[in-house]
Amino acid sequence: MADSWRFDAIGTRWDIVTDEPIDDLLRREVAGKIEVFDETWSRFRADSLVSGLTASAASATGSVAAVPSPPDAAAMLEVYRELSDATGGAVNPLVGDSLARRGYDAGYSFVDRGAQAAPGDWPALLTWDDELRLRAGATIDVGALGKGRLVDLVLGILAPRVAGTVLVDASGDLAVRGGPTRVGLEHPYDASRAIGVATVTDAALCASAVNRRAWGEGLHHVLDARTGMPVRRVAATWVLADDAMYADAAATALFFDGGPELAARWGVDWVRMTTDGRVEWAPDTEMELFV
Repeated sequence: MADSWRFDAIGTRWDIVTDEPIDDLLRREVAGKIEVFDETWSRFRADSLVSGLTASAASATGSVAAVPSPPDAAAMLEVYRELSDATGGAVNPLVGDSLARRGYDAGYSFVDRGAQAAPGDWPALLTWDDELRLRAGATIDVGALGKGRLVDLVLGILAPRVAGTVLVDASGDLAVRGGPTRVGLEHPYDASRAIGVATVTDAALCASAVNRRAWGEGLHHVLDARTGMPVRRVAATWVLADDAMYADAAATALFFDGGPELAARWGVDWVRMTTDGRVEWAPDTEMELFV
């Protein structure tokens, strides 16, 4: 591959690697797409659409706060419904306040103020069609699949207009047009080691681990929405799928009971490592494992 473009956006490092150079006009289009997504869905920005919706819902006693539905709302929130059903409510798009209380807040304070469960009846509080409506002062967080969705959107801009192989990598959530591209499955407790290798061809690979975005005494970004407690049994997950949003979503689901069953229904390939060092995988995995 001849051209590499590295930048920071949405709080993470991006690497876009292509056979052919990406011109300035296309780079501006990619940057604009990322900015629009961030200003819509980021709970870390006071000026974002979801932050405004939360503020409006908190002040609208007994009524509903509503905004025109963003283009990605239905695609993402319908998948959240599947995630929630499959995991018994452990994955929930109204987990934002739970994360903030544990210290993963808009100011990145990393000060733990105790566990708080997310609203279990979230489908009654958050609805979407032509409008995105919130019925309580809860905070939307699309971290279970949002980065994967954005990777797909960026690849969708580049793939039709850049010849050859295109790889879009947002710090471990990546999608490839063309290939094959071999990617190591980083050991969650030793970044110098890999537990295996995935070969990605016209597909996406997403990973999640408790050592990423971790702080304090055993705190990290993967919470059980039912309790507000960090997950303890699974340390890392990897998923191969046709697109990055489903790979990202399944990688989140695999931290919980019901995750493997959902991955099977979706037809995605997966591997996960538990906190005691055991490795589990899909029965027909095509990933090469060093076990």
